[in-house]
Amino acid sequence: MILLREDFFCLYFPYLYWTIPFIMKSFLSIISVFFISLLNAQVDKTFNSSDISAYEQKAHEGMFRAVEAGAVNNYDINYHRCNWEINPSIRYIRGNITTYFNPTSSGFNKMQFDLDTIFTIDSIVYQNQNLSYNKLSGGILEIDLPAILPIGIQDSVTVYYQGIPPSTGFGSFIQTSHGAASTPIIWTLSEPFGAKDWWPCKQDLNDKIDSLDIIIITPSAYRAASNGILVSEIPGSTKTIYHWKTKYRIAAYLVALAVTDYTVYSDYVPLSSNDSIEVLNYVYPESITDAQAGTASIVDIITFFDSLTIVYPFADEKYGHAQFGWGGGMEHQTMSFVVSFSYSLLAHECAHQWFGDYITCGSWEDIWLNEGFATYFEGLTVERYFPQNWQNWKNDKINSITQHPGGSVLCDDTSSVGRIFDGRLSYNKGSYLLHMLRWKLGDSVFFTALKNYLNTPGLSANYAKTQDLINVLQTTSGQNLSNFFDQWYYNQGYPSYQIMYGQNNGTVNVTINQTQSNPSVTYFQMPVPIKFIGVTKDTTIVFDNTFQGQSFTASVNFPILYAHFDPELHILSRNNSIIGILDPNLTPGKVEVYPNPATDKLSLTFQLKDETELSLEVFDVKGKRVLNMKHTAIRGRSSASIDINSLSIGLYELRISANDFSTTQKIIKK
Repeated sequence: MILLREDFFCLYFPYLYWTIPFIMKSFLSIISVFFISLLNAQVDKTFNSSDISAYEQKAHEGMFRAVEAGAVNNYDINYHRCNWEINPSIRYIRGNITTYFNPTSSGFNKMQFDLDTIFTIDSIVYQNQNLSYNKLSGGILEIDLPAILPIGIQDSVTVYYQGIPPSTGFGSFIQTSHGAASTPIIWTLSEPFGAKDWWPCKQDLNDKIDSLDIIIITPSAYRAASNGILVSEIPGSTKTIYHWKTKYRIAAYLVALAVTDYTVYSDYVPLSSNDSIEVLNYVYPESITDAQAGTASIVDIITFFDSLTIVYPFADEKYGHAQFGWGGGMEHQTMSFVVSFSYSLLAHECAHQWFGDYITCGSWEDIWLNEGFATYFEGLTVERYFPQNWQNWKNDKINSITQHPGGSVLCDDTSSVGRIFDGRLSYNKGSYLLHMLRWKLGDSVFFTALKNYLNTPGLSANYAKTQDLINVLQTTSGQNLSNFFDQWYYNQGYPSYQIMYGQNNGTVNVTINQTQSNPSVTYFQMPVPIKFIGVTKDTTIVFDNTFQGQSFTASVNFPILYAHFDPELHILSRNNSIIGILDPNLTPGKVEVYPNPATDKLSLTFQLKDETELSLEVFDVKGKRVLNMKHTAIRGRSSASIDINSLSIGLYELRISANDFSTTQKIIKK
């Protein structure tokens, strides 16, 4: 797409058009006080993985207002040139938006934008003519064109407007302050329905803007952050003009600006082509030390995401961060807005540049294509750079998802922003769906499929729905994934497994049953991993479980002491049990102790006919009891452990007793 250019005067000095003065600053300050204090109360400077969805859901809920049908989608936007005058001391916007478009339906003699009716329309200009317009209910600006415009022929219109954007509480257009000096700041956040609260656009998920120029005029004490690349910064005696440009397609809700007294610095991500990606950071002066320490991690994050998928999609423009006063982050294209610089927050918002910005969910029903992916890729950075925390990350997600028995990843109520941004379902269950899909397909196929998804014509730099992803996954893997997505995406709940196993010579026999937390799924068909552990050996066997009571046999050439179900947490499940069936070759009541001698821990296995409470006692050579514990052993094969770190080196006696039996064994602490 060739960028349409206008003469220098119109591009850089649109403010000469305006003659209507700003509403009194004192009045605006009064009506803003409530929201300023509310916002400041929400800011939390520390984050961990579980904070992100909670903060974002709470804030999105705060900015929600009921949304009616949007602007009629009967034209295609090629380009916007956005001129805005912003003074962060005053909650007010004055601007003009020139839109280049192609009609896509016959009889096109009216066009609509989403724009709140609160704004004053100074004029609407088409080919040097002032046009009439109507403000329709639901925040629709309808423009009467002078004639029917032909399909497919590019044309343009300019809307001049101004006013105080509506107050939503947490987003859209916020004027507040930061730092000890209470320096003013204005920032925007439009997801999901807030773009029309501050500029005329098409905010529905149906028409990405092909290219965009943003010109912001602000008092010279401030800097303006926005999308794309900074083309110019033109200082004047009292005001500075910032010109940002992006040539990449962008959804209306990802267009953003933030204006305050930013300090600016850059990090750089090296590319294999000996070039680099600039990471441009606009941060509060009082945050510069924390910011520089935090954003340094983005180099490894982007390099890692590049290796898993495709090179950062906007590499020849920039990536960046702008600090703002919202309790979370927002993935504005090429410049995420963040409240702080924690690793998990930066990783999550960065992942959105691929999943959410480059490919954007095609409906809010499919929001997991944004949030589930970003959450999982944030998790992948834990697996890559903090492997000691990976198991905890997965446990946290499982605990969150399974705290309630129902709920689908598919967003079944797009009228509720709280449901759209539900942390348990859109974020966490969406991320675990991907984790299970990776387990089912294998790493090579899974990540190849994601690359193919990002490279698919019609999806790249466009909108996508879940079925689009499924089509790519099936084509890449050669597998039919209908049942998998029926279970984990369209329907609800999770399984609880009941597994029995027994060993006869070198063969292990396994029977798998499950219950479901929600009746929408009859049976979760999954590859089930079980780890069998012996004294010196272990092995993990994967059973392709497709129905209730399914039995399997496998070869295990060592005596099994005990078994673990899904030790690496590949499957979203809860309240699982695994029971060793009585081995006819072993004596009921037999206890095995290993290793012996031991340095820090004794492991015990039991072969019992019934569930039994055992007393486990350790005595020294003088007969003094030095350890005492209770353990409930299940029917069949089970295991326990005894911590002997507190014991001195030497010989001891272990006594194991229950109502119907007792046994003793000498043990050595070394």
